[in-house]
Formats: sequence, structure tokens, C-alpha cells
Amino acid sequence: MLDLSAIILTFNEELHIKRCLDNLSPVVKEIFIIDSYSTDRTLEIAKKYEQVTILQNKWVNYATQFNWGLKNAPINTEWVIRLDADEYLLTELIEELKQKLPALNKDVTGITLKRRHIFLGRWMKRGTYPVKLLRIFKAGKAICEERFMDEHIQLLEGTNVEMNNDFVDENLNNLSWWATKHVGYAIREAVDLLDIELNLTNTANSDENKQISEQAHQKRMLKHKYAMKPLFWRSFAYFCYRYFFKLGFLEGKEGFLWHFLQGWWYRTLVDAKIFEIKKACGDDKEKIKTYLREVYNIVL
Repeated sequence: MLDLSAIILTFNEELHIKRCLDNLSPVVKEIFIIDSYSTDRTLEIAKKYEQVTILQNKWVNYATQFNWGLKNAPINTEWVIRLDADEYLLTELIEELKQKLPALNKDVTGITLKRRHIFLGRWMKRGTYPVKLLRIFKAGKAICEERFMDEHIQLLEGTNVEMNNDFVDENLNNLSWWATKHVGYAIREAVDLLDIELNLTNTANSDENKQISEQAHQKRMLKHKYAMKPLFWRSFAYFCYRYFFKLGFLEGKEGFLWHFLQGWWYRTLVDAKIFEIKKACGDDKEKIKTYLREVYNIVL
């Protein structure tokens, strides 16, 4: 068993939590579930596992909840892994961690993993894979960065290394659930892009100096460029890049749906939200902040 604890944020994850815990329980010493008061069988299932400790906290956003977990969970291991309930580690990655984790240099405080996305039962090998994320870190050496979308683990000190094998993101909910979730994501993504464009919170420029994974940093800088491109044109161009240039069309019908829905429809919806906000407020920062507070209950 690795000198590793897992933190999993949950809310009504009865569809995924058993698969996740079955995967982790032979590997990690401790599992901390930070639950947002689930009303389904999530906690009933989780209580069956000896390593699991359940803590509950009211949901604000992902970063706030995860950082609350870091602060309040009685972590006794050297390393911590962030995992969502619909994610799991491949056997190859588990074996790699068993070999490499105990032998890492002392200055290494973070580990980047490759995420394999499975959509409608098919691995999306082309278009976006691999997404490289800093998901394992030494306790006390990292936090989750505070932002509206696309939050990453940020190292406070030390360096990070990359593993060769994958973990998997495979959500088992249906497409109606998926679409509804992304409608909710759209306003948060719109606020994030508006913050980059107009510096609503006076923090957007700090992205350049954050110690997140190298790929995540490169994508963040590309996002800054994306935020300055024309509305609607950019979402279409992004879809074309993923689907044609990055060969997403080779992934069959599932690939078309993945790249169309996640790469074009969702991004167009985000732009529509920005269009709506700017139509009401222009580029006036204070008007936008007031609008977000009154219409979407988002306080900047």
C-alpha cells in the first residue's frame, strides 16, 4: 500500500463511488470523502470501506471545497491524490506509482498524470488526449487554485515529475445529465473568460506565474489568447482544430458527439452567455459585476 491519501469530493455519486473506492482501497492508506450533503446512497456505500473517512461541508465551488478538505481532513500520509468520483486509476499507473513513488527525489512535491477520457463507452484517443494534470502532491505543499473554471492543483514549493500511464475519467450518467451539467458550467466559464479579458478580479494576470503542470500552464496561456478572439468564431475554430487537425473524426460517432458537444456546442453556449452579458453591460466592469450578482448570484 502506498504512503498516499485520496481526497474525493462527492454529491450524489452513487453511480460512481463504488467503482472509485474499489479501485483505490487496495492502493492508498486513507480515503477522505468531502461530501456536500448527498441525498442518495453515496455515503451508505462509502461507509462500507475501512479506509474511508467522511467529512461534510456546504458546497461553494470546487476549489473552496477541496481546500477545505485539505485543511480539515486528518491526513497522515506523505502524499495526497485528488480524484473525482467518476475517475479511477489504470492498473499500469498503479504499478508505476508503486515502483516510482518511494524513490522520488526529496525536492519533488508534485506528480503529473495523464487523463484518459471515455465518452459513451469509447476512449477519445484523438482530439484532446492526453490531458496532463498535476493530481498527486506532498501534503502541505499544494492547494487548489481559486478560479471559476479550469481550476488546477498549484504547487507552493518544489518541482513536479510526470508518470507515463493514465487515469480515467468515465462518467456513467446519460447525455441529458451531461448537457444539463454543461449548461451550469457555461456561466462559470463565461465569467472566467471575461475575467481574463477585462481583469474583473485583478487576478487574471497572475496565471503566468502559477506552478501547475506544464501542459496546464500552456493551455492556460492559450486560453488567455482565446479570450481575446471574436465571439462565436473562436468556438467554431476550436472545434475544427480538435475534430479535423487533431483527427477527432477518427473516433467514430462517439468522437463526433464528443467534439461537437464539448468542443463547439458548449463553447458556443459560453460565448452566448458573454454576448448576453456584454449586450446588457458593454465592457463596463462594475456593471458586469452587478449584473452577475443580480442575475446569476455570482459575487466577484
